[in-house]
Amino acid sequence: MTAPSEADPGASEDPKLRTIAEAFHGPGAIRQIRALGNGNVNDTYLVQTSTDSFVLQRLNTSVFANPEQVMGNLQVLGEHVQPKLEQSSEVADFSRWELPRVIPPQSGAVLWHCCPEGGFWRCTSFVANACSIDRIEHAQQALQVGAGLGRFHRLIHDIPCEELHDTLEGFHVTPRYLDLYHQALVRSSAKPCQQTEACIAFIREREAFCGVLEQARQRGELSIRPIHGDPKCNNVMLDESSGEAIALIDLDTVKPGLIHYDIGDGLRSCCNRAGEECDDLDQVVFSIDLARAMLEGYLREAGSVLSQWDLHYIPAAARLISFELGLRFFTDHLNGNVYFKASHPSHNLQRALVQFRLTESIEHQFDALQALVQELSGATAARPC
Repeated sequence: MTAPSEADPGASEDPKLRTIAEAFHGPGAIRQIRALGNGNVNDTYLVQTSTDSFVLQRLNTSVFANPEQVMGNLQVLGEHVQPKLEQSSEVADFSRWELPRVIPPQSGAVLWHCCPEGGFWRCTSFVANACSIDRIEHAQQALQVGAGLGRFHRLIHDIPCEELHDTLEGFHVTPRYLDLYHQALVRSSAKPCQQTEACIAFIREREAFCGVLEQARQRGELSIRPIHGDPKCNNVMLDESSGEAIALIDLDTVKPGLIHYDIGDGLRSCCNRAGEECDDLDQVVFSIDLARAMLEGYLREAGSVLSQWDLHYIPAAARLISFELGLRFFTDHLNGNVYFKASHPSHNLQRALVQFRLTESIEHQFDALQALVQELSGATAARPC
């Protein structure tokens, strides 16, 4: 993801946006602003000054009801990780790792800026000479995505959870999403069709599985710890020259949770070569080969902080998070596309169908995925649930 040139046709000349950017960098400092990325929640821009590039974001306060807590978590994260990055013993096994830094407004009073229209804005450093990938093309990319997530987990695993706000209470708690789906199904005005009926039937057959991770937590088999919350493959930045993972971005969802939410999301996004926006469901397949690469990278970096139970529930996490995202997409379709950005009325329905097809592919290969985790971890199988 490189900074654009001055002639970039995507540059924005919105004077209000320029005024917001100047709140962080001062009057006259802004050379160019353009839209950045394809996120489904926040509005994101790349800001170029005469000396550097930065990421400017408007947080979606309909999603993040307490954006000040999001910023507090970023501050805790930076204060914990940055000293580690300055210790050679912590970074000896990788050549480059960056944590996006919060850039405070010129006023210096707080870490964010609120514009007169009510928008909540923040600015962070830009990870230069790096790119992100929406769809994994080969095993080396999957290995680096896994290594990046594992490195992040290793760097943050000892942050006391009481120091982090739960900025999205219930996020990734699948039984909660199932309840929200049932509510949406009752009140939805969406026109029934063959695809919606197929989604309803698919969900009905898997309702009993929704509590697998939360029930393991309640039994004490899994524990709450710091997580990224949204580590899909395009949130892992790869060095443009070496291809190595060098950063995780989109840190709004950092919070206490189960690391299986992260591992499952990594596998879900890494191992479907067709990507989330696929129109041909026959192309949606969970690749065991990519899973091998992704888990090899992840366990190499984070294996030392995992328990036997953590390893045991990795395959269930891959299946559950794929199903959960499909459930969330379908619920948003029923609600009229109010959460995820959609380019057409059936966009979230199609996204749901992709995730459900991926879930089904994982189910067909579940035993192979279990064997793969055991092989790569060198662990004996944990006791069955």
